Amino acid sequence: MGPIHAWEHNLLGKMFPTFCPMGPALVTRDEVPDPNHLRLTTRLNGKTMQSANTDDLVFNVAQLIEYYSQFYRFLPGDVITTGSPSGVGYGRSPKVFMRAGDVIEVEVEHVGLLRNPVVS
Repeated sequence: MGPIHAWEHNLLGKMFPTFCPMGPALVTRDEVPDPNHLRLTTRLNGKTMQSANTDDLVFNVAQLIEYYSQFYRFLPGDVITTGSPSGVGYGRSPKVFMRAGDVIEVEVEHVGLLRNPVVS
């Protein structure tokens, strides 16, 4: 087996049960003025760990949908996950790992805030 590429780490990190929380609801296209310009903020115990914008994506939302629709039949409610912006704990020096009792918040402009406790 060859080396694991960065995109594979991203995919693997979102496939395990509880590793890709979403919800409790999705927004519809008419609720988001421009999906290619949304602020994303991730906080761990109130400290900002990631701050980025969807305009930083290598491919915009329409390009992602166009590309993946070659292989998948999308249905309402389907989600395309993308990579993570800089600031992930493993890439920090010193490294930062979540522990039981921590609280992680992910906020996307015009979408909402997802707040979850970390449990062991």
